Amino acid sequence: MIRTIRSREVYRNPWMSVREDDIRRPDGSRGRYGVVDKPDYALVIPRRDGRVCLVEQFRYPVGGRFWEFPQGSWPAGHRGGGTALDLARAELREETGLRASRMTLLGRVHVAYGYASQGCDVFLAEELTEGEPEPEPSEADMERSWAGPGEWRELVRSGRVTDAASLAAHTLLLLHDERRREDGR
Repeated sequence: MIRTIRSREVYRNPWMSVREDDIRRPDGSRGRYGVVDKPDYALVIPRRDGRVCLVEQFRYPVGGRFWEFPQGSWPAGHRGGGTALDLARAELREETGLRASRMTLLGRVHVAYGYASQGCDVFLAEELTEGEPEPEPSEADMERSWAGPGEWRELVRSGRVTDAASLAAHTLLLLHDERRREDGR
């Protein structure tokens, strides 16, 4: 097992921190890891009549607009409690205006566990009712659209969906649906 010898924070802002860990491997050799620590987040797949709801927004680090499932973490400085389910409901409402009577946890994914500690809880939102979105200022240009299975595949093929968490979440959805068919539900 790898042991941490020393850990030091090298950067921090309200949304993330970066630390550098000196480590010792099982064979005795030394090394160093750079780790990005960000809070866990929730991703929601809203589904109605076989179609999923996606949001499109500009993603500054990669300089483009892309489609993805609604997702996010608690705002910086959030002190209240709150479960992953509470967060998923909040993100669904904020980004799409939708409310769900039924939320199902599909699983958990790690975003980039080669260098980041962040995890993501994935939920399926069903039995939806419409409402007004409540976007954060950074989401003011967000668009919303529904996609059926063929439209989803075309968005992925064309490079309009490249978000790793959305792609992994869709796989969890397919596995969920497969299990429901096997169980006869």
